[in-house]
Amino acid sequence: MKITLKILTAVCLAAVVAVVSCKKKDYSFGQIVTPTDMTLSTELEGLNADNPNGGGSGNVTITSKAVGATSYKIDYGDGTTEIVPSGKITHKYSSPGTATYTVIVSAIGTGGVSSTSAKKITVFVAFQIPADILQNLTKGSSQIWVSARETAGHVGVGPATSFSPDYYSATPNQRAECLYDDEMTFTKDANNGVTLSIDNKGQSFFLAAATAFYGASGGDNCYNIDLAAPRKLAFMNATSNSTTSNSTRIQFVVPGNGLINFGSGGNTYEILAITPTSITLRNIGIDGLAWYQKFKVKQ
Repeated sequence: MKITLKILTAVCLAAVVAVVSCKKKDYSFGQIVTPTDMTLSTELEGLNADNPNGGGSGNVTITSKAVGATSYKIDYGDGTTEIVPSGKITHKYSSPGTATYTVIVSAIGTGGVSSTSAKKITVFVAFQIPADILQNLTKGSSQIWVSARETAGHVGVGPATSFSPDYYSATPNQRAECLYDDEMTFTKDANNGVTLSIDNKGQSFFLAAATAFYGASGGDNCYNIDLAAPRKLAFMNATSNSTTSNSTRIQFVVPGNGLINFGSGGNTYEILAITPTSITLRNIGIDGLAWYQKFKVKQ
């Protein structure tokens, strides 16, 4: 009898477990919370009585807080936006001179609901693109550049410690065709800043080490990427250890995952040399190597 009772008890427990395990699970996003009590403040670097719009670096620290926010979407008012988990970030404005921007911050809560706040700021940027570089790059207004594919060394690579393609220098027309059909248009704006637009015919060449940076995967190859949207370039003095004998000592940053002609995973380009018809750029890739490119004016 005891054995029978134990068996019966075991069978009943197994049945209960089976019923429980077969029960459909309930999923939910939890309570949808709209952020409240939102605040937005800005701090200009170098701000004082003599410099009411900042000291000229263009750096502005933006701080936003809201109860119930999980992240913050910031529109800087200069054509760039960014998702900031903490709500605090320092952004560099790049248009030379004094300009007014509207900073719009959306505090995002659960379920994607958001609260929004905006603030106008006036920022002074002291850096001026050298007149000869600005003229050669844009021809005074707008100019299209393409790969100097017939020129030896139009693509090259070397160590980050040098300023020449010591490891590899491409022979004419040696690289993938998608690298050669890009047209890069540099346009001067009213404040003597520069905007870059790229017609890459739908594809650009990525280094294998950099594919993930652009949201792809695979080896050295051509990949689909949309580069049509104009990007405001941020110019500054070069941060490398170059000298005036091997560089103009001027560099620029292409915002976001921007690239020029091919993707190395780095978006800062130093202008080693520039004339009215030719440019040589140096870029440190995600692989830690220095990549070189030569361009010519589209005929």
